[in-house]
Amino acid sequence: MTTRLLAGAAVSALLALSAGPLQTAQAAGSASTGGGNSLVMVLDSSGSMTDDDGSGRTRMETARRAVGTVVDGLPDGYPTGLRVYGADRSSGCTDTRLARSVQPLDRAALKSAVAAVRPRGDTPIGLSLQKAARDLPRPSGGATGTRTILLISDGEDNCGTPAPCDVAKQLGREGADLRIDTVGFQVRGKARQQLECIAGAGNGRYYDAPDAEALARQLQRASQLSADGYRTKGERVAGAAGRGKAPVLPPGQYLDTVGPGEKRYYAVELDAASTVDFSVTAVPQAGAAVGSLDALRTRLLYAADGSCDTGTVHFFQNEGATPLTSALARIPNEEGTGICDRAGRYWLEVERESAPGSDAGRWPLELTYDVEEPLAQGVTPAQSRPEYGKGDKNAVLPTGTPQDVTGGTGFNDARVLGQGVWRDRILPSQTLWYKVPAGWGQQVRYGVEFANEPTVSGASPVLSYGATQVYTPARAPVGTGTTEFSPKAVYNGRPAAVDMGTVPVAWTNRYESHPDVIPVHAKGGFYIAVTLGAKAAEIAANPQIGVVLRVAVLGDELAGPQHGAPALAKDAGGQGAAGRGQDSAARADSGASAGAGWSGTKTVAAVGGGAVVVAVIAGAVFVRGRRRVAARTTRGNG
Repeated sequence: MTTRLLAGAAVSALLALSAGPLQTAQAAGSASTGGGNSLVMVLDSSGSMTDDDGSGRTRMETARRAVGTVVDGLPDGYPTGLRVYGADRSSGCTDTRLARSVQPLDRAALKSAVAAVRPRGDTPIGLSLQKAARDLPRPSGGATGTRTILLISDGEDNCGTPAPCDVAKQLGREGADLRIDTVGFQVRGKARQQLECIAGAGNGRYYDAPDAEALARQLQRASQLSADGYRTKGERVAGAAGRGKAPVLPPGQYLDTVGPGEKRYYAVELDAASTVDFSVTAVPQAGAAVGSLDALRTRLLYAADGSCDTGTVHFFQNEGATPLTSALARIPNEEGTGICDRAGRYWLEVERESAPGSDAGRWPLELTYDVEEPLAQGVTPAQSRPEYGKGDKNAVLPTGTPQDVTGGTGFNDARVLGQGVWRDRILPSQTLWYKVPAGWGQQVRYGVEFANEPTVSGASPVLSYGATQVYTPARAPVGTGTTEFSPKAVYNGRPAAVDMGTVPVAWTNRYESHPDVIPVHAKGGFYIAVTLGAKAAEIAANPQIGVVLRVAVLGDELAGPQHGAPALAKDAGGQGAAGRGQDSAARADSGASAGAGWSGTKTVAAVGGGAVVVAVIAGAVFVRGRRRVAARTTRGNG
């Protein structure tokens, strides 16, 4: 792990950014407002909320102010509602009502509804959770998203039936799209334990708020995670429990779910020549309880016992869930004699491994299946590029004043970046996504710096982490076997930095042996994911913290994958063909009509489908095998 001190100007810029109003992916227009996401706040209005919070105000007065701050920070039109309990009778365990139904955000109406609440009665948390789950509308028209219950309480349930933790456990298992976050306002002992249990069982997080400032901060974090959850895309499909009934899928992008300890199978029909790429992304609720060795495993199977490729990814931390992506490829060998070089039916196996006590809910799965078509005879690919070279750990990255940017929620709306210095803000438990175009012969190299932050109590003893990962255009993770970079660092509120990069893009990299080289065999948008650990919520005094990305795209972009391909001319801004027009392309990919998030077009190499034949010069050409694959890639439009 690597920690670097940031320059004074960069620190000041990060602090100024992190202390500002919350920034959201939706507010930046990276996706349509709302999608399948929605939020209902459940506000404790029991008699104890009339107590002084230590500042001269009642707890209810402070809660009203905090809820107002949350409402002001949510995106326009975001589906939001309010449920209260203990507000209508001096006693009674059925005293819960929907004060404002879940509908497109009306800030004035929500604030008015909160202002009208007068705390009086008991604390029927279990019943309120049951009803809040029904308050949240199911997404329509095949949309997916996160339905969030945000419970704000200053004490434990005093009704007993139904038991709140049991209710949360049942709701968490029933809905892959449901999470329950809890905020404990000046609670301790059994009350805190109960709220922690509710959040853990409900696929969410517990946030502690010992004072008014903390309450506002933690409510903002929880509500923003609801608004900025990973936006999945794809055609719905139901994987089978075994090979026999596995659905047969054409190339495309698909959505399914997987439960703890479950296996799902999908069938594909492959030819004997093409390279085929698969990716599987599991999207648990951000920050949900997981073990460090909880895993997503994938295998590509052929015939009775043939295994063509395997992939396994772990969390390797126990602060809370983040998206996990495992990728596979069927790459015909150079002689074409392997069992997995044959045409026929293959099966994609997806397995989720979970430790006892981990999130018991079903996780959404996003699957991609892409086919790289063979190249015409006579075109010779360039030599492989297995070394980092100028893109190694000592590479000099861009400097200068950062430009503000807002990362996406996932692969489908990742924000396109070019070479330069970029500045964003991130929440604890959040992963931000970016996409950097790189052409043939080019490599992506970048660093991420996490801000020097004011902490909640000076020098915090709590430790969290900041991390990054880079993925190929086919969503294969690069860096799982890295010894070159430091993609994870301890974060305690002081400056921290991580680094990552790829080798240059070369078609023949697919025949190399190193796991960080093999997948870098096609040009396109390389994805950068940046994650901040959940425990940072116990460290940072600001709702979000600043991050700076220093992105370099190294090397001349070549006209194609073939040997001797010339370098392409750059535009006035120094961009090659891979970087031109990317903003509009990104908007097309993430728009409501963009299907699975791909543009749907094929990237055709400069070889022109075999129109260009490269002369073979003795001793100067690297020839790989009888099959040569073009850069033309069929991507699904699920």
